[in-house]
Amino acid sequence: MVTDMIPPATAPAFLTQAGWDGAAIVPLAGDASFRRYFRVVDGGRRAVLMDAPPPHEDPRPFIVIAQHLLGQGFAAPAILAQDLTQGLVLIEDFGDERLKEHVEEDPAGELAVYRRAIDLLADLHKLPAADVPPYDRAVYQREVGLLTEWYCPALELDVDADAYHAAWDAVLPIAEQSASPVVTVLRDYHAENIMLIDRPEVRGLGLLDFQDALAGHPAYDLVSLLQDARRDVSPELEAAMLAHYHAVANPPADFDAAYAVLGAQRNAKIIGIFTRLWKRDHKPRYLSYLPRMWGLLERDLAHPALAPVKVWFDANIPADKRHHALAEFAQA
Repeated sequence: MVTDMIPPATAPAFLTQAGWDGAAIVPLAGDASFRRYFRVVDGGRRAVLMDAPPPHEDPRPFIVIAQHLLGQGFAAPAILAQDLTQGLVLIEDFGDERLKEHVEEDPAGELAVYRRAIDLLADLHKLPAADVPPYDRAVYQREVGLLTEWYCPALELDVDADAYHAAWDAVLPIAEQSASPVVTVLRDYHAENIMLIDRPEVRGLGLLDFQDALAGHPAYDLVSLLQDARRDVSPELEAAMLAHYHAVANPPADFDAAYAVLGAQRNAKIIGIFTRLWKRDHKPRYLSYLPRMWGLLERDLAHPALAPVKVWFDANIPADKRHHALAEFAQA
């Protein structure tokens, strides 16, 4: 995992070969993975250097999906140069105005910018899925298993893992057998990965962090946006944006049930991932998001479609082992 923001030793030679000789390399952002990002500045030119070091990271999926999205008219960063052996990719710089900060600075504009983000998804969902692996039962189950693998042991909970997976087997067909089309699922479509850029032809929204894209149900990216792990989205805004998606995309009648199932699936997964980031990767700050994630998960579990999974949670993880159960470690 990322331990510092010192540029890789190979970066200057890579940039020289790419036509950026002597450019300044400024730390931009770390990641929950091994990836790191640096801003490259050369006079009036700016770009972003992605450091995706092998064998831990492979930048090829990012490049493939970026090219797919660009070919469909969406604003993914242009690939300016690449060295796959070193795991270095120079990409277009979309600037610093993320949806998250935009809304914080202009709360009155929240509804409008979220509507644009929903419109973008509706447009994406009209198109054939990218040539990527399917978001199938094995992936769903592996992801929800992160909760029993990491969160439950962290609280010394002795849970019935077999019954947990059986409960998910009972509800996942709601999404898998949906009448909705199979679409490109970006998987991390949320307020910190949506950039406001000056591109009227693409609704002024730039896309980031889509290297893990799969082919699956269109509700998943709506969940990612409207049940955001990193910022509070009010239930009122969530309901309004779901209604807007219904108006512009006209999804089938089973869509809302699939949305609840995939919401619960994603939120259970994230609880496990954020616990792992603390326990394995020494990043306790992610624990501060867990109260939000538990609140979102419990809202999803209230949907009748999730009854088998709710029964399992009620029997295995009591109320005092949720929400703020790991709060004491979040500030460590």
